Amino acid sequence: MAAPALQQPSYLLANLKADWTIKPFHQKCHELSKIIDEYPAKELHAMFPWLVESVFGSLDGILGGWNLRYLQARMAEYNIAMDFLDPSGPMMKLVYKLQAEEYKYEFPVSYLPGPIKSSIQAGVLPDCPLFHNKIQFPMSGLLLLNPFEYYMFNFASSLIAPKVGALLLCSDSAYFVLVNTYLKYFLPTEGNVPPSPFSDTRGTVASPAPRSPSVPYVGYGGHSTSLLKRHITHQPSVNADPAAQEIWRSETLLQVFVEMWLHHYSLEMYQKLQSPQVKLALLQYRLSMSSMLCQPPAPPGSGTLHTYQEPFMPSEEHVLVVRLLVKHLHAFSSSQKQEAIFSSPSPHSHSSPLEELKRVVVQRFVQQKLYVFLQHCFGHWPLDASFRAVLETWLSYIQPWRYTGEKNNTQADGQNRTVPDKWASFVQENLLMYTKLFQGFLNRAMRTDLVNAKNALMVFRVAKVFVQPNLSEMIQKAEQLFLEPEHAILQRQNRVFLTPSHGGSFLSSRQPIGTDSVFKVKSHVYSLEGQDCQYNLMFGPDLRKNVLKLIQIIGQARQTAKRISDHSTEMAANNSFLSWFSIGSSDQNHTFNGGEMDDMGEGVKKTHEFLDKALDYLCQIFRLNAGQLSQLIVNVAAVDDEGASKQLPDCIPSENGLLLTDLGRLQIINGLRRFEIEYQGDPELQPIRSYESAFLVRLMFQISSFINARFGDHMETLCARQDLLGSIGRHYLRSSSKAAEHRRKSPVTRQMRERPQRARLSLRVLASYRTLLILLLLYMLLALLSFGVLSSTGLILLVSFLYELLLNFL
Repeated sequence: MAAPALQQPSYLLANLKADWTIKPFHQKCHELSKIIDEYPAKELHAMFPWLVESVFGSLDGILGGWNLRYLQARMAEYNIAMDFLDPSGPMMKLVYKLQAEEYKYEFPVSYLPGPIKSSIQAGVLPDCPLFHNKIQFPMSGLLLLNPFEYYMFNFASSLIAPKVGALLLCSDSAYFVLVNTYLKYFLPTEGNVPPSPFSDTRGTVASPAPRSPSVPYVGYGGHSTSLLKRHITHQPSVNADPAAQEIWRSETLLQVFVEMWLHHYSLEMYQKLQSPQVKLALLQYRLSMSSMLCQPPAPPGSGTLHTYQEPFMPSEEHVLVVRLLVKHLHAFSSSQKQEAIFSSPSPHSHSSPLEELKRVVVQRFVQQKLYVFLQHCFGHWPLDASFRAVLETWLSYIQPWRYTGEKNNTQADGQNRTVPDKWASFVQENLLMYTKLFQGFLNRAMRTDLVNAKNALMVFRVAKVFVQPNLSEMIQKAEQLFLEPEHAILQRQNRVFLTPSHGGSFLSSRQPIGTDSVFKVKSHVYSLEGQDCQYNLMFGPDLRKNVLKLIQIIGQARQTAKRISDHSTEMAANNSFLSWFSIGSSDQNHTFNGGEMDDMGEGVKKTHEFLDKALDYLCQIFRLNAGQLSQLIVNVAAVDDEGASKQLPDCIPSENGLLLTDLGRLQIINGLRRFEIEYQGDPELQPIRSYESAFLVRLMFQISSFINARFGDHMETLCARQDLLGSIGRHYLRSSSKAAEHRRKSPVTRQMRERPQRARLSLRVLASYRTLLILLLLYMLLALLSFGVLSSTGLILLVSFLYELLLNFL
């Protein structure tokens, strides 16, 4: 793979492509490392896009590259790939080498997330500064990126690119570990970002389009609406600010991850965000608060909203990586120095750029996009256990105190400690994350099968988080601040600043704490939901009704779990070595077999534990007394004792049969009631069962069909008689009353219920292994008693006839 020094880049790339498919993986990485060390940037420039695609795969997902999402630690290539892509490894060294020469690479706009793509195609710059000065004018459908940006864009895109035959990404996959490694390296919780390991004769690697040192992060992510038709000033690449040079890679990595992984929403969400009320909400509110002395910045994403025409549904592995990002950003933000936490965010602050980034990273970069992302998942994710990934991402975001690095966050016995008062500001600035998404989860929980232990665990997890001492009080306080009228805020603010004892000055950079808190809450809610939003209090009467309804559903689920446990125990007691022959049950239409009931019963103990604790936590959160809870549980138990579980689900009759109501659907979902589903066709033509001989089933069908065709009229005449012979004929030649009763408990149509039942003989019972085994045992017993074959057969038929006759009379 080595080449002469005077070889042109095109020959180098051609040799690389030729050797890529024939050489083993470890040899390719070793020779690539050698080429990156020995060749100048001018000759490496042409191979860089090809190498990135070979590693991460094509943007359309057709080429898988190294399949980092499915490369596990147990595989031989894992360590080699991780060393090559390490932040200090050969691949990143190549990036820095090309960065020093200010090369540009093209990234297609069509592979950006839908909102960003639609914005650029409409001729409007996205709000995120990452895309500023990178769009060619006139429009060409391409972004011009520096090597570091190009590498990170492709790395982030490989997560959301469609994959064929994809498996679920796990925590030990190369991609997951690389994301964690990059976050820890470029957003360190301790120390500073390591400098570039590469430097050329001109000095360190230059950062693109530096942020002015006099501009703090306070206004970052605010209104930045700019039309492409305007003149775009391209700033030089030479960075004159050494402090900003420290974190430009951190900013770029964070913005790429957030924009590529979180900037997604559905068409319904776009239509909501596109409303004029949402667009003008912050503007109207700021006008009403114009007498305030110092105005905080606009939340991110509050600028121009763009046309978006394609749906989006994240995968479970996508959500798991987003959770990893959220957890690390909380740890990164919590690692800021104490003096930086309480310092004023003024332009004259002496804190380092990295400390400024830690202070604003969650609110300015992540909050708005993550809220929309989670809200979309809450509304569109299937009602199954895979929602746990979304749930844990949400719970991780609303518990930043878990990632502060303090040893005493939780007690040794597992009980929750009081949430420190210093997090009240975070709760206020993220009020909708707590209240609106809790309401969304409540709606999901009421439509979920809570008998399933995994679903019950999710209810328990949410209740356990919100029951943490002091958290509900913080949420209530934030809601009170939101409900405070604007005119009261203005009057109080004027009194505070005009009072000489406060040393008030119109040049002061500080606001009263109360006024600042009110503005934070209102600005947060209005920016995400619009000024005309109908906010439902988390502890208001409407939500309280839903909580009481959920408690009833939990009680019903507990009763159902108890029935399943009892039935599972009964099935286990009745099982024997003859169960393979289905001696334990003769019901061919039974919905569950013994093995399935055993599987369902395994999680019953966990279900009871989770639901019991969830009930206790919900009562603590919403201050329900023991009398209310007992009454709800008693009502559920009373309905169950009345045999409601044995009745049909709630439904209404119609010409086409029974139609389920909403209550009936809820009863079926929670296992409270069910239809006795049975085969409604010709019993002789139903599928061959596992306990039947296929050959004998077909043979008995042919014999009985011949008899029924030959003697059908005689059998009808016999069944029409009203004497003893007619009764015996109806018992053997027609459907039993039990089958008719089953039909009345099944969702069959009127035509099926009114279908006439002709008299006919069925010999299919002789094809059952159970019947054959019983006959074999009887013949063996009679043979021991010196009975012959014919005499044994006659005796068996006589005893069977007398037995059935006795049953018919009784």
